[in-house]
Amino acid sequence: MQYIPLIPLSELPENTHKSVKNGNRTIALFHYEGIISALDHACIHKGGDLGEGFIQILDDREHYVACPWHGWQYNLKTGKAPHDYKDRQALYDVILQNGMICVSEKPVTDAYRAEHESDPLADLRSLNYQTTATSLNVLGISTTNMNSDLPRPSTSETALQNALDIAVSKFGAQTKMIKLRELNFRHCEGYYSRHEKACTWPCSISEMDANDGMNEIYRSIVLWADAVILATPIRWGNASSLYYKMAERLNTVQNQITINDKVLIKNKVVSFIITGGQDNVQGVAGQLNSFFADLGFTFPPFNYLGWSRGWIAEDMENNYTRFFKNRYVKRSVIDLVTNTVKLVQQIKQMDVSHLQAPKPKISEAGSLSE
Repeated sequence: MQYIPLIPLSELPENTHKSVKNGNRTIALFHYEGIISALDHACIHKGGDLGEGFIQILDDREHYVACPWHGWQYNLKTGKAPHDYKDRQALYDVILQNGMICVSEKPVTDAYRAEHESDPLADLRSLNYQTTATSLNVLGISTTNMNSDLPRPSTSETALQNALDIAVSKFGAQTKMIKLRELNFRHCEGYYSRHEKACTWPCSISEMDANDGMNEIYRSIVLWADAVILATPIRWGNASSLYYKMAERLNTVQNQITINDKVLIKNKVVSFIITGGQDNVQGVAGQLNSFFADLGFTFPPFNYLGWSRGWIAEDMENNYTRFFKNRYVKRSVIDLVTNTVKLVQQIKQMDVSHLQAPKPKISEAGSLSE
């Protein structure tokens, strides 16, 4: 067996690990329990550098390295995943020669990623779109938060339901409403901040937990909807915190443009319902428009309904009643839905098979030396 010298033993003290590059190959070296071991540095999940990973001692009292991107674990001595998982990382043999750490030219155990019989995210991976040339699927997203045990009237959510009812009665649309407060989904955990390629499609959290509530959002927005109508209250001059929680997790959609030059949102329209006891309707609309534009949505003329009674309107017990007695509100809901549907019907005729996005791409970022 041929061995390749990597680094002096003095550069890998006890209880340390690092990745070492040798030609076109990078090896992750570990020095724990008096044993030096070597794994392929690129995690078999998404390629995270195990040399930057975290060392953990699990129930079997063995040392494992956890990938810094998404936490996949590998035994330092065997390369195997813990518990009953069949995955394993490529493992190299290690010897010491003249104070140098040397690894085998080829792995003594090859990497293996287990194939699972069923993939709960298969429709997301394959982008199994449910829209057609003639479909009219209108998705309502309510970002209002409230205690489910103490329900209260919501201006934005009630107006959203009215909008969906109009889409059905006037245009024959298929509709559904998602209430974010009813979904149990994790916050974005910032994998993009570690490495741009660590933010994946489907979302890394979705891969860890197929029951995460955001998967319903991904399926509904990306695969099912022709049009989205999002409703939010104004909270301290901004959209609902639930909206921002959802928006952060939608980075996985926008990031496909940056990393893979792949646009997931095509021929889709979005409109907004923005209501609040205080002002800043246009500020909230500006943020919503900016975000959904980055995803690839198209906007109809006058794409938001705004309602605010102003700074001194503190009689909130009257807000709901005033909202639904207002003639502007009743008319504007109809106008909003009409403009949205008419644009959907038009843009469905556009050929977007080669749609390009004027957004930053990783291929254009340049190297650190430039």
